[in-house]
Formats: sequence, structure tokens, C-alpha cells
Amino acid sequence: MPLYRSRRSSIIAGVCGGIAEWLGWSPTWVRFLYIVISLISVAFPGIIAYVILWIVMPKAPEI
Repeated sequence: MPLYRSRRSSIIAGVCGGIAEWLGWSPTWVRFLYIVISLISVAFPGIIAYVILWIVMPKAPEI
């Protein structure tokens, strides 16, 4: 299954929701882990990575 930004579990851009759907995990856990990892890395790289993923990951096709 390809990696897409989620249309169903989207809060900002659907990046974490898309990663959760791709991995088969809960979107809440993926968001939580993303925030923890971003804070451990002093937040700035996490924000940059999110914006890059927002640009690179295509939106999931409508069903």
C-alpha cells in the first residue's frame, strides 16, 4: 500500500494520519510519538520534517 496523507484522520495536513494508516497503527499513537521525538530533537527538525512530508506526500485518492 502506498504512503498517502490521510483524508479521514487529518488534523493539520493528514501526515501523521497517513503514516498511521500505512503502518496499521492508531493515529493518536503516531501523533504522540511524533511530538515526543520532535521535542527530544529540540522541535525544529520535527517541524521541518512535517512540512517536507506535507509537500512530498500525495493526498489519498477519494473513494
